[in-house]
Amino acid sequence: MSVQQTIEQKLTDGFAVEYLAVENESHMHSVPPNSETHFKVTLVSGAFEGQGKVKRHQAIYQALSEELAAGVHALALHLYTPAEWQAQGQETPASPNCMGGSKHDPAVKE
Repeated sequence: MSVQQTIEQKLTDGFAVEYLAVENESHMHSVPPNSETHFKVTLVSGAFEGQGKVKRHQAIYQALSEELAAGVHALALHLYTPAEWQAQGQETPASPNCMGGSKHDPAVKE
């Protein structure tokens, strides 16, 4: 099972999911081809009712602790209650372009 599939499965099993999108954005970063290190997660769940952003993020980090310890470098988390998702227009914000980070990237000054 791919890392992306594992993330999808764990989030589906751990939360009352109304909407879930897990996007592998590794190709947008300075990593080898076919990497599974950078993901954008959009999750809509009633389980987030009454929780602030920090508590929501902590719940995701806990659910994906094994993946984070084993090579997942970054998670862009967009976590909504159903009402927030409706108010958001059911749109996930676009991810920014990678700003470098590799010591071999001329855009990164040492």
